[in-house]
Amino acid sequence: MEKVIESKTSHAKRTLCAVQGCDGKLMRDKRNEDILLPCECDFKICKDCFEDAIKTGGGNCPGCKEAYNVTDMDELAADNESTDAGKSKMERKKKTSTTEKKSTNKTGDLEFSTLFETKGTYGYGNAIWPSDGNGPDGEPSELLNKQWRPLTRKVKISAAVLGAYRFLIFVRMTFLVFFLGWRITNPNNDAFWLWIMSVICEVWFAFSWLLDQLPKLSPVNRSADLKLLKEKFETPTPHNPKGKSDLPGIDVFVSTADPEKEPPLVTANTILSILAADYPVEKLFCYVSDDGGALLTFEALAEAASFAKLWVPFCRKYEIEPRNPESYFNLKRDPYKNKVGPKFVRDRRKVKREYDEFKVRINGLPDLIRRRSNAFNDEKGVKTMGKFQRETKSDEPFESLKIPKATRMADGTRWSGTWIAPAPGHTRGDHKGIIHVLSKPPSNEPVQGTAVDDDNPIDLTEVDIRLPMLVYISREKRPGFDHNKKAGAMNALVRASAIMSNGPFILNLDCDHYIYNSQSIREGICFMMDRGGDRICYVQFPQRFEGIDPSDRYANHNTVFFDVNMRALDGLQGPVYVGTGCLFRRMAIYGFDPPRCKKPASVAEEERWTITEIEKEILKQELSSKGFGSSILLVDSIPEAEFGGRPLADHPTVKNGRQPGALINNSSMQNLDASRVSDATYVISCLYENETKWGKRIGWIYGSVTEDVLTGYRMHNRGWKSVYCMPKRGDAFRGTAPINLTDRLHQVLRWATGSVEIFFSRNNAILASPRLKILQRVAYLNVVIYPFTSIFAIVYCFLPAFSLFSGQFIVQTLNVNFLLYLLVITLTLCMLAGLEIKWSGIQLEEWWRNEQFWLIAGTSAHVAAVFQVLLKIIAGIKISFKLTSKSANDDADEDFADLYTIKWTSLMILPVTIIMTNLIAIAFGVLRTISSVIPLWSRLMGGVFFSFWVLAHLYPFAKGLMGRRGRTPTIVFLWSGLITIIVSLFWVKINPPSSAFLLNF
Repeated sequence: MEKVIESKTSHAKRTLCAVQGCDGKLMRDKRNEDILLPCECDFKICKDCFEDAIKTGGGNCPGCKEAYNVTDMDELAADNESTDAGKSKMERKKKTSTTEKKSTNKTGDLEFSTLFETKGTYGYGNAIWPSDGNGPDGEPSELLNKQWRPLTRKVKISAAVLGAYRFLIFVRMTFLVFFLGWRITNPNNDAFWLWIMSVICEVWFAFSWLLDQLPKLSPVNRSADLKLLKEKFETPTPHNPKGKSDLPGIDVFVSTADPEKEPPLVTANTILSILAADYPVEKLFCYVSDDGGALLTFEALAEAASFAKLWVPFCRKYEIEPRNPESYFNLKRDPYKNKVGPKFVRDRRKVKREYDEFKVRINGLPDLIRRRSNAFNDEKGVKTMGKFQRETKSDEPFESLKIPKATRMADGTRWSGTWIAPAPGHTRGDHKGIIHVLSKPPSNEPVQGTAVDDDNPIDLTEVDIRLPMLVYISREKRPGFDHNKKAGAMNALVRASAIMSNGPFILNLDCDHYIYNSQSIREGICFMMDRGGDRICYVQFPQRFEGIDPSDRYANHNTVFFDVNMRALDGLQGPVYVGTGCLFRRMAIYGFDPPRCKKPASVAEEERWTITEIEKEILKQELSSKGFGSSILLVDSIPEAEFGGRPLADHPTVKNGRQPGALINNSSMQNLDASRVSDATYVISCLYENETKWGKRIGWIYGSVTEDVLTGYRMHNRGWKSVYCMPKRGDAFRGTAPINLTDRLHQVLRWATGSVEIFFSRNNAILASPRLKILQRVAYLNVVIYPFTSIFAIVYCFLPAFSLFSGQFIVQTLNVNFLLYLLVITLTLCMLAGLEIKWSGIQLEEWWRNEQFWLIAGTSAHVAAVFQVLLKIIAGIKISFKLTSKSANDDADEDFADLYTIKWTSLMILPVTIIMTNLIAIAFGVLRTISSVIPLWSRLMGGVFFSFWVLAHLYPFAKGLMGRRGRTPTIVFLWSGLITIIVSLFWVKINPPSSAFLLNF
């Protein structure tokens, strides 16, 4: 509901045009209000000067010299009045009688607008400024003296490059249509089956290419202004005299499941990089989800919390980058660059020594825990034996009494999670919920360190030594419950964090993805706090990896996806969620609709109100029935999270803003006590999600092994937008990727399986709501369809061999039309690749590696994923995956040792079969052509060319299969040779060679 309040001076004066020499006045709408300015820089311009800028100024703003997004003043007037269209004056002024009627729409979905329907007082907005003496007409003087600037800007790609790129897409699409038409109308009657298979594959390839290419029509770049963020939120103002941080709180989620495959040292370094991030300490909270419930992970985090007392102040004192100690101390560049002071050199050596000792303790934890547990258990066993003998008065040994081999903590307490020797109630799938605060919430005021002493090896007298809160969480697991893998663990973190810290934003990281750029969190917050940021559900950062072989044999960097596809999606409704390195808005995770989305006319008002205590009570009753569960504290936290995520109302065009200074005091952490921790333990229990909407509409969505794509899709489907952030100051996050061929194929298999599961579910983009834009729908459709392309790719990889075996080709003759079409389609593909390289900044080698691995994955993992899901649907066979192992970089003797390790997997059989079949077919075709009376060299060259094209794509696979010393499992050759013989005999049976050839051969 929007109120229009007219001040006494609102009609007495009119704003003048800012163009030099012009005294014109700004246009006004029917309500006698200034029309919204056409540029983000807030440069005031009248209608005549605006039209002159469009016609003679190249469409650029005279103030900031950037292009206008809107080129018609009438459009601006329409936009300004669109929210009141069709409403009478009484309807606009009518107050909300109840919120119950508006809390749900016709479909029963949660409505975001219910969170800011209230009788509260105005903040800063475009209706009226409070008369508090801050300036003339009550406007804040700091806003009058400073020109408003946006926190983020959209940097457009060169119009020449983008125009040529779109034109080539149209040209290639046109030629594909003509080519397919020509292929269909010109069959090869001599080899009909060869022709029909090739045509079907080519039609599918054209369709698949179109799905992949259409979402790339509008790529964009974005930039954030960190200096302006500090100026707005951390600079002294009348509302914030001390200059305390007015930034919202952020809960950082780190997920791990198995300390054997995810080394504790890797997880500990990730945690240290988070605790040392450049963000207000009192606004940063770190939660670690240990889905395995291992004491080893808990002890490693305890060691990390202890070492952080030295590492974090050291990073703040000398502005260390990166703030992962393992990466920092292993930097190949000069660590003393720009830091040549002797004091820094001494402090760095001391910290390095402490870190080496820290690593020794972490690496020794498994043996320490085992020996400690055995010692306690033996002592307990002796005491139990003595008690048993005293009670029974017998000296005979007792065998019936079994003492459990418990895993114990340092004080002898039994560990509540998983034991080294599994026992009932202490296994990976059967243990109680655990929440332990390893680092308490810091105070709101800075705490200075001390000079060098026995406990402090470096001088920290002028350094803030506070640490962010660190919490260990292991959700309850019991037999008979579906724990929903990572999605269930993330939802448990959402609920527990809502009770303990309730950060309006959530940063999701894998245990091996650490913060490489300490200011990356601030980059993401810029987008959330900017004008229109309340409609952004998440900010996705690109994934960058370390430890990849220089040639990137298996396309682990995946730059084509992260630098091309994701940047292109940013020009639509936003990039997809890829599982890590993503900053979420908590309200979007809760399943609410975005503000100002299209709804029925009865609930389409736009509100900019704060939530009063009365409104909270009404809202609590509404939310309790929405499927959040029975926790009162969880429901009470939702309005606070919504309010904390609002942008500043520092400009008339900011919608749903909050008053500056509202988040200075971190009141949500003042009540963190044992009872609140107990309530948090309750919401991570197995029974809590029963009869709720967690995993269905709220939180991470269940139903696919790729819960990340599914969760992002549901947010976009509700009308939210996402943003892609590529910081110019360096990579935001860095992690590890599997460089071993088998591990890489299993990783791709899991991704493809999740996509196929989504395709056969109600979350298919074909069934999306009207709020999902057309091209965004096409992008999500491509995400779930791409595994099916593998079926056609495999057939097409065998076609050259079939052609060489039979002496036929996919066309009757290699005429001019076929060669011309082939030339144009290939050239346009290469030119499109060149333009993508131009506007994205990737390298040609990266593009080619991506093409190679696309075929490697398509002939192995993708087709396996399709059949796995089909078996799951038809036969009910469950799908299970092993956790991808993370490298701890302990093998210093041999670089990239894992790259050359050969691990047997059935996924290798089909690619090897394709390679062997094509090699045999080339030799067979050459021998037959040489021995023929009339050699058909054109057909031979056509078949050989396409066979070599297939082999060139599979070359990295063949190289990886050989390993360092050319060792390949014998079973691979046995299966591949058998399948090669079967395929060859099958084709010879279909199209047997002529008797003349047999006589000559």
